[in-house]
Amino acid sequence: MQAARQIGSHVAPPAMCYYEPLKGSGGKCRGCLVKVTAGSEKDPRPMPKLIPSCITQVQDGMVVENTISEQVLETRKGIVEFLLLNHPLDCPVCDQAGECDLQNFAFEHGVSKTRTVEDRNTFEPVDLGPYIKLNMNRCILCYRCVYTADQITDGRVHGVMNRGDHAEISTYIEKAIDNDFSGNVIDVCPVGALTDKTYRFKSRVWFSKPEEASCNCGKCSGKVTLWYRGDEVIRVTARKNEWGEVKEFICNTCRFERKKTADWTLEGPTNIAGKSVISANKYGASTIFPAFPLKQAAKEYKQIDDSRDRSFLAPQKQLN
Repeated sequence: MQAARQIGSHVAPPAMCYYEPLKGSGGKCRGCLVKVTAGSEKDPRPMPKLIPSCITQVQDGMVVENTISEQVLETRKGIVEFLLLNHPLDCPVCDQAGECDLQNFAFEHGVSKTRTVEDRNTFEPVDLGPYIKLNMNRCILCYRCVYTADQITDGRVHGVMNRGDHAEISTYIEKAIDNDFSGNVIDVCPVGALTDKTYRFKSRVWFSKPEEASCNCGKCSGKVTLWYRGDEVIRVTARKNEWGEVKEFICNTCRFERKKTADWTLEGPTNIAGKSVISANKYGASTIFPAFPLKQAAKEYKQIDDSRDRSFLAPQKQLN
């Protein structure tokens, strides 16, 4: 995974569960499966099955097929279908819409039809403390929030309960997640399962403008992204790199309580990829390329053979 990312985003496999700053993450979603046609210089034999690139060690002489392998692309279609098996069509109302990894994954590798006829698993929204709302219907069990709570907080009080089709994220005996770094589980969630209650339903992400900012904080680095709607700060998040990963986690004081520009030192606009919907209407329309709709239209296009006799139709009068 890291070797592919060093080459560029055009060859890097998608990642739904892998998160570089979190030790032990990866190997859950199987979205990054690749085909190894040569194991190494010492042992050039191909690997018999597709392997998850996020937990596979790269070796000298290894030959990996990602975007050029039909087997890999067909497998990813199945992975998307599996991830969407119980996922509701909440995109029009979900706060994660526009910056959702599952949306991007489905747009790139999904299909426009579903074979699902069974009822989906449904859960009621749950408050995980004063700042976090859990929508288990959207969860894909990537375990990122569990690793985050394990590695950057004093005591984890939530995890994956039950097994198989009944597995769900929950707190132990209805405990609340209320430590100083609990808000970071919102940033690491690849879907809209964990949302910020102070931002919930306030705005769509493409109507807001992100700005880099910092402050002198005694708990964390104080380096954040402020999301503006006009002159109002409607959301504060940790800064993310081009892979959507947080490098420096922030405290709840910075995230939830400092919602005024006067609390921060502004450093400039956030660097947004041209293909992102966040850049719409703010960073120049020429930088936005609607790749998916054009790709989908070309795939679904059908030539209509209309050879009916039209000789009985009167010629249309030309307007001056």
